[in-house]
Amino acid sequence: MSERHHVWPALIYDDLAPTIGYVNRVVQVAGKYTLDAPFEVGWGNIVLDVTPRGLRTPTFWQPGATFSVHYRLLDGDVVIEADTGSRTVSLAKGSVASFYEAFCDAAAELGIHRPRTTLICEIPGSAPTFQDDHVEHTWDPQAARLMWEAWSLASRGLEAWQAPFLGNHPRVGVMWGGFDLSATRHSAKPAEPSPHRPPFQQNGELDAYVAVGFAFGDASAPSAGMYAYIWPQPDGLENRSWGVDGAAWHPDAGLVLLPWDKLGETADPLQAIVAFGDAVYAAAVDLAGWPSDLVGPRVDGWYMSQTPPEVVRAQHH
Repeated sequence: MSERHHVWPALIYDDLAPTIGYVNRVVQVAGKYTLDAPFEVGWGNIVLDVTPRGLRTPTFWQPGATFSVHYRLLDGDVVIEADTGSRTVSLAKGSVASFYEAFCDAAAELGIHRPRTTLICEIPGSAPTFQDDHVEHTWDPQAARLMWEAWSLASRGLEAWQAPFLGNHPRVGVMWGGFDLSATRHSAKPAEPSPHRPPFQQNGELDAYVAVGFAFGDASAPSAGMYAYIWPQPDGLENRSWGVDGAAWHPDAGLVLLPWDKLGETADPLQAIVAFGDAVYAAAVDLAGWPSDLVGPRVDGWYMSQTPPEVVRAQHH
């Protein structure tokens, strides 16, 4: 499934923070279009795919236009690709406000309406809307490449972890609000949402789920790494083993955390992500009553194309 990456990228928050903050804001512009799409459990419809060049939205349909938006972090631009044509908007220099206007002008040329809201979400201390954010940014291609490389590595491990799950699971992708790379496994078991949270967060907690992901950290917790949690949170997490040296339960945060540098010290970081996710799901089975038989064989497509079903079943059970 994996090989040792030749150089594990160092993610120093202070070096990346300006670019993280800028990208987090501008991806919300196209991210707003996902709110027009049919809602999927746990907001699975809104995630941005990690591509060979950056982040891409799903395909959107509007009257008169079918389109997607590709934030090409390795190129320093954004491509709006539609059946009516394509347009490119630069990320090289400017503010969120100037990017928003340039994006909307380009989208209008393709017959695409503006997003229905301009609120900047889930970023403490941010300006309230895209039009209000006039802080000037200069594009840092090295920081953008490090961000993409981290997402690419983490996505590969998370997709390998997620693949054999037989229950409902949205595709692995970046949540454009909280800006974390997320892989979730959902249960049809109802849950009671946390009180006093915004409706979108409460509606994401209507059913039980297991979440494993990657985040760059923030000013209050600047360490990048993998995270995981079980909703609703069961008792007994403090005494668990989490599959990888350095992974630990942090009760104050309500998260199991695996620091990025500890992940890079393992012999096979991508396999370590799988082991981390498996340990979290095992905790959900042991402590929260999740089914133990919802994970199928973890093999590649070549194996499944050549192996009779009775052999696959026998090996799985």
